[in-house]
Amino acid sequence: MFRTIFSGASAFVIAVFVFTMPAFAQTGQIRGVVVMAQADGTKTPVENALIEVYNMEVETGAAVQTKSNKKGEFGLVVPAGKKYAVVVSGPGVAPTMSRNITAGMENLEVVVLSGDGTHYSEAEVREALKKTASEKPKTEAEMRKAQEEYQKQVAKYNEEKAKAENTNKIVNDSLKAGDTAFKAKDYTTAIAKFDEGINADPEFEGSAPVLLNYKGVALKTRAFEAYERAVKGDPSAKAAELEKAKADFLASMDAYDKGLKILAAAKAPDAATQATYDKTKANILNNYVESFRLIVKTKADVGKAKDAVPVYEQYFAVETDPARKLSARLALADILREAGESEPAITAYRAVLETAPDNADALAGIGLSLFNVGVSEDNKAKMQEGLNFMQKFADTAPDTHALKASVRDAVEYLKTEQKLAPQKVAPKRKT
Repeated sequence: MFRTIFSGASAFVIAVFVFTMPAFAQTGQIRGVVVMAQADGTKTPVENALIEVYNMEVETGAAVQTKSNKKGEFGLVVPAGKKYAVVVSGPGVAPTMSRNITAGMENLEVVVLSGDGTHYSEAEVREALKKTASEKPKTEAEMRKAQEEYQKQVAKYNEEKAKAENTNKIVNDSLKAGDTAFKAKDYTTAIAKFDEGINADPEFEGSAPVLLNYKGVALKTRAFEAYERAVKGDPSAKAAELEKAKADFLASMDAYDKGLKILAAAKAPDAATQATYDKTKANILNNYVESFRLIVKTKADVGKAKDAVPVYEQYFAVETDPARKLSARLALADILREAGESEPAITAYRAVLETAPDNADALAGIGLSLFNVGVSEDNKAKMQEGLNFMQKFADTAPDTHALKASVRDAVEYLKTEQKLAPQKVAPKRKT
């Protein structure tokens, strides 16, 4: 789920060492110690590391093998006067290769990094040797300097690895604690816990959007509870509770927006990861549009309706369920109408009627919106179209419909004051 700090742990690390002069004999020993560098700069012996010694002066040939003891020490005898490549691998170790080693070198220190334990075949070792064959031998001073740089890289890697592991723990712990608090309806604690995880790695696409979505849901839920207290509780506290609701609704939208921006900038390394990002995006958008609906329906901030259209359009692009998409289109149209945004509401209602031409809510909504625009602009054509839709609604909708009275009054006005007569309407169905 979370960021890989150091890639290529399976690649060869070309190590450099300080060593003694080779012995002049028919055979000689190569001796040394395998150690793993730790984040604090210390080194610990690596037991049971596999040491394979390849003759570099031939193109094929099996390696001489041995393993390190409990102290990380190893030793083996090889023919003198030849150059060898020493390859070290083992469980939890990134393969390491040292070249131009000769018999008589008895103080080798092979420093390894933690890795996936990959073991390379002879063919892979020979190929790696070919790629480095053109490199000029280094002086002892150059080798010492290279070793110092290598140790710095090891220390940096371990530091970043430790930081990543700590970050992952914080993120996982905060997600678990936040979810527990949310289920207990302790939304304030849940929000604080989600923030801990977000702050641990605020721009990481693998965790931040998920946590921002959870935070947004907790804020939205807390906002609605404040609204319910405003309408059902102490009248003297109504204004304060509505302000709390407004603040939390807006904060939830801000959380969703941040999550979407992080995902928009993310570049998934593979199709499976992209599918995960897409799912997170869909979850965020599903909750985002609900916050827009509630902030207008509760009248916490009806002015936010004008900002809803772009977010709903993103939602429509990812929602695959036709029923859910139709319901969301109707919700968008309703909040636009209720916020007094009649023209965009008309557009939104038309989109609903293209799919569901007999939808009672859409017929009433578009009729009332056209009525409002027609009256304010003294536009008979819009009044007529609005009357047509509202008459169809009046003829088919039950008397218990919430907009029945409003439609009846508008129709009566258009018939008596504007002298209009309803005409049959048949909206085009979307193909």
